[in-house]
Amino acid sequence: MWSWIPSNGSLIWQLTWENAKLGVLPALYGLILSLPLGIIAARWRWFYPPVLTAINILYAVPSLALFIALIPTFGLTDTTVIIALTVFSLCVILPNVVAGLRGVPAPVTQAATAMGYGPLRRLVTVELPLATPVIIAGLRVGVVSGISLASVGQLIGVSSLGYLFIDGLQRSFPTEIYVGLVLVIALALVCDLLLVGAGRALTPWTVR
Repeated sequence: MWSWIPSNGSLIWQLTWENAKLGVLPALYGLILSLPLGIIAARWRWFYPPVLTAINILYAVPSLALFIALIPTFGLTDTTVIIALTVFSLCVILPNVVAGLRGVPAPVTQAATAMGYGPLRRLVTVELPLATPVIIAGLRVGVVSGISLASVGQLIGVSSLGYLFIDGLQRSFPTEIYVGLVLVIALALVCDLLLVGAGRALTPWTVR
């Protein structure tokens, strides 16, 4: 039974790589979109509630339903899955960006202003670095959930570790299902640990 693993090593590697790509890219795109939106929301509080409401409504849409809704425009491609998962990642990353920026102590920003820092310089050199731990926490959740949801893309024909679940179920071959589960968990764990390391490297002052 377990001899299936070494004989299908290339397939397993390809599916793992595809799943990693489909899980990580949406979180990165979500971060890119969340940063400007979060900065605006932190500056003008009236902007945040309607934006948060909009993305929460989109988050309530089942992932498979959103994939199907995007198919007429983008086809059965990676783009369809990446766009859908990017929307979902906004729901976990944007609130952390806003919370991180709003959590910067007022005396710190006041001191930076008193030292002659303009708004842009203060944002880049003071506020964003101090907000980084909270932002990284949101990014970690976005990446881990993205890796999990990426496997659903196999239902519309987009290659991922979901192939092992579907094929194993159709053939009544549980080994494939177990391998898929282990790989999804391991992939999520590795990515999470990498982000923890990146967070510590970017904020060395927070490491005891």
